[in-house]
Amino acid sequence: MNQTTKAQDAPGHNGITEGVIWKQLLLFFFPILFGTFFQQLYNTIDAVIVGRFVGKEALAAVGGPTGTLINLLIGFFIGLSSGATVIISQFYGAKEEDHVSRSVHTAITFSIVTGIVFTFIGILGAPFALKSMGTPDDILPYAVSFIRVYFIGITANLIYNMGAGILRAIGDSKRPLYFLIASCFTNVILDILLVVYIPLGVKGAAIATILSQLLSAVLVLRLLIRTKECYRLIPKALRIDPHMLRRMIRIGFPAGLQSAMYSLSNIIIQASINTLGTDTIAAWTAYGKIDSVFFTIVSAFGISITTFVGQNYGAGKKDRVYKGIRVCMAMCFTASIALSMLLYTFGSHIFLFFTPDSDVIAIGTQILRYLAPVYITYICVEILSGSLRGTGDCWIPMLLTCVGVCVLRVLWVLIAVPVHRNIKTVIFSYPMTWITTSIFFLLYFNFFSRLKKHRFPAIGKR
Repeated sequence: MNQTTKAQDAPGHNGITEGVIWKQLLLFFFPILFGTFFQQLYNTIDAVIVGRFVGKEALAAVGGPTGTLINLLIGFFIGLSSGATVIISQFYGAKEEDHVSRSVHTAITFSIVTGIVFTFIGILGAPFALKSMGTPDDILPYAVSFIRVYFIGITANLIYNMGAGILRAIGDSKRPLYFLIASCFTNVILDILLVVYIPLGVKGAAIATILSQLLSAVLVLRLLIRTKECYRLIPKALRIDPHMLRRMIRIGFPAGLQSAMYSLSNIIIQASINTLGTDTIAAWTAYGKIDSVFFTIVSAFGISITTFVGQNYGAGKKDRVYKGIRVCMAMCFTASIALSMLLYTFGSHIFLFFTPDSDVIAIGTQILRYLAPVYITYICVEILSGSLRGTGDCWIPMLLTCVGVCVLRVLWVLIAVPVHRNIKTVIFSYPMTWITTSIFFLLYFNFFSRLKKHRFPAIGKR
């Protein structure tokens, strides 16, 4: 194979460890941003179409109680898969091709097995969980119908996320974006067909979503199988390497547990919101789709810095690691301030995409204008935890997040909300826990972390 083909097959091969830092971060950030945006667009499109054509009860079901349960399992898996991304990026930066190949095959096999397990958990356990959350009777049938169909196709979602993580680990953040764009447009067409023209209701939205995710999974697998690089996927070689799986889980499990704790705390918050009525649930659902714009941006910066740190850590370039973190933090602050101003000023108009109901729009606008100005308080949590994860330092950041965000948030909801049962009391838990956890991370990162202790061991010897 000639050198041109190699360069095309592995975009950004040397850029992350050698290029201008801010340019490389942005070149990596934007594909991830748009990729995450299109991934979020799956559920947003579902919410918009069922909200406009089925009703506010369906809107509340598709994105409210079901969304928190889906995020619990998907978020846990994505956290686990970050372990694969980290070790693959480190092996790739250290040019250990055999380790890259073994990691890739283990990661994809693991995603298939986990998808099968999640299918059974979701179909059998989700209805019980929805009832336990106090989902109102007028929403429950829609929620059960949607979530059961969704979990039938969850394996494709996991395969895509793992495959996209592998590509990002070697510096290719563009092609996962292209696959998501294709699947997102497919989702739009299928949503319109199966909800508007063939009135299947929330089932139609769920079918559209899983078929679209299947397309993205097929595309990413096709790329991995056809490449000639060291991350090539050979179907006959699919198996779990116990040593590699242990390394992935050692790094990824804290992130997965952290995500699960986030989701569990959000389930408790959702249960509190469920007591405030269908209008509030629908408003919270619509707000969640708008709110996802911020988390899409900050998450893209977090993923970018994880891979940036992982490859440069693997290459032993500690000065470049430190500079990259500072640059990424500055860019994230700038973007977050700009977005907060835009959403505070114009965000209320976006609710009209989801529902014409004036009561729902009024509640949603109240939530948006309360939380948008404090988004900036969350940035340190995402960027510093992503940076530390790139070095394999995962357990302490996970504990900081679980205590600072999850435990404190649950305590607030259990103690304060029953005394003042209104939406402002519930959502105050977000800025309170973001500020607390940011302080924890700043102290740990600057005084106790692996980076500050200058630990840059050889990757193959660890």
